[in-house]
Amino acid sequence: MSSTIGTTMASTMTSASGMETQALKFGLADYLVFVIMLCASAGIGVYFGFFSKAKNTTEEYLRGGKKMQTLPIAISLVASQLSGIAIMSIPAESYTYGFNYIFVVLAMFAVVPILIYIIVPVFYDNNVSNCYEYLEMRFNKRTRQLVTLTFVLNSFLLLPVYMFIPSLAFSQVSGLNIHLINLMVSSICIFYTMLGGIKAVVWTDVVQGSIMLLSVVMVGVLGTLRTGGISAVLEYASEGGRLNLDFRLDPRIRMSFWSAMTGGIFMWTGHIGLNQSCVQRIVSLPSYFNAKKALILAGIGFVAISFFNTISGTIMFARYFGCDPMLAGLVSKPDKMMPFFVQDIMGHLSGMPGVFISCVFSAALSSLSATLNSLAGVVYFDYIKPHIRHTEARANLTMKLVIIVMGGYCILGGFIVENFASILQTTVTITGINTGAVVGVFLLGMFMPRCNSKVAFSGMLFSIIGMFWIIYQAQMNFKEGLIKYQVMPNTVDQCEARGLHMIANALNHTALATTPATPIISHPTKFTGAFESNRDFSIYDVSFYWYKVIGAALVFLWAVPMSYVWKLDKDEKQNPKLYSPIVRKFLNTSEPAKEMEDMPLKISKEHFDHTINITEKENGH
Repeated sequence: MSSTIGTTMASTMTSASGMETQALKFGLADYLVFVIMLCASAGIGVYFGFFSKAKNTTEEYLRGGKKMQTLPIAISLVASQLSGIAIMSIPAESYTYGFNYIFVVLAMFAVVPILIYIIVPVFYDNNVSNCYEYLEMRFNKRTRQLVTLTFVLNSFLLLPVYMFIPSLAFSQVSGLNIHLINLMVSSICIFYTMLGGIKAVVWTDVVQGSIMLLSVVMVGVLGTLRTGGISAVLEYASEGGRLNLDFRLDPRIRMSFWSAMTGGIFMWTGHIGLNQSCVQRIVSLPSYFNAKKALILAGIGFVAISFFNTISGTIMFARYFGCDPMLAGLVSKPDKMMPFFVQDIMGHLSGMPGVFISCVFSAALSSLSATLNSLAGVVYFDYIKPHIRHTEARANLTMKLVIIVMGGYCILGGFIVENFASILQTTVTITGINTGAVVGVFLLGMFMPRCNSKVAFSGMLFSIIGMFWIIYQAQMNFKEGLIKYQVMPNTVDQCEARGLHMIANALNHTALATTPATPIISHPTKFTGAFESNRDFSIYDVSFYWYKVIGAALVFLWAVPMSYVWKLDKDEKQNPKLYSPIVRKFLNTSEPAKEMEDMPLKISKEHFDHTINITEKENGH
């Protein structure tokens, strides 16, 4: 009997989905807008690849000759953080779990000063082009290689996710095969990233960032108007519990003020200040003063767009309060709600759905191109250059080949990402394995002069292994039903009253309104939910938003006591430039004149070559 009901439900849900795809389709104007965006991105790559008057050097390809402008870099930093995951999954988060994600956004106000006054000065004072160079200068090459390995592995895990999300959105409104879309658009991104280097990445980000800003603002404004105004949005969202803010201290709550704010600080610090794809942009500016301005502008831009993006989920809930498209069978998962919503509120405006889908693709292309470009540089300089005879032409060719290979992998990875339930949760969980450890080891280097390379390397390993075990056990708890994040409730009993006739017709077609499915699901009587837990406390039940904080804490938990076991050599000199400006004044440098001589100086290439020639003559070479 249950089998028959399941089969009937599956067929009726499919029929409802078919009704939705017929009602919500791209028009000619939408396709035109989308194609123009892709052509503009490809055109920028062609320009910087073939027509821009720039030297064919790795410095030019990776850092734009260190002559990039402040505003484009600021926009590029914003665009790179607002991937397709953010544009699609954050509104879905607000729709299903409430407004607490806003605290992750507001954490950026704390992150910008941390970057400006603690982290970025160290990179500029040591003239690094790769943030992982710092770890070799402060500790040793082995520590640098461990961190770059985690960056490469993270990129392998996340690159397919970056492109799959927008392909999902486009498939929702066009009916085209999702993997065909993934292939076409990823190929264009690989093309312009490979040809134009960092300049193409940054200037396409400017175009794509402008599209994102326009789109999220229009979605927020039009969604509010179609719902009945701001008062109606607040009324429906409040009645549905979507405006409830959670300040409880229980770390097992899926998202509270404490987990969102603290986890957000560590997440954005790691993603912007200690991840090569962003640091590469920051250090491509001519001076620290330019970097400071770019980070302030980027922080403001990020908060503005993310605020609209977060509140879009609340507006979306208010629009469908009492008439949930997912319960009606029109949308299969929360990550698909946003394109459905956009077509609903903007479908009557020619070309506007095309603008939104262009926004989602712009966000994805920005993240993908930035990661590909920085990944190519890291792979070449850390893993390939030591084993070949380096020339500028050979380096550029090798990096372009790395981009092509990784782009191909990204396309194939879409077949795996397709099976993820919550893409935002999956992404935060994946990066939780090592992001906290990376943040921890950088802060260890900048704040703990007594810690040597052995302490740093072992501390990072301890953190990664510990986080892997915690996350693995948590996933086992999910599988066994001991952790079950049930979404906040919605209904389908007000569709006719609210004038949502398309959803009402789907309900009538599936007979969900009169014969609701009530499957009996067997799960443990004691489990940890999204908003409460009746189980005894376990570290494995802690919310995934705490993972980065725990990862960083584990580094210090190991490193501080071990720094008294593996002590610094008495003769080991401390270079003040390797520490954060806050720490430098506390350093005990008994021979200041000698210390200053040991500091790396920013000298001209001509002076460096002259010094080398003199040294070689003295040695008889």
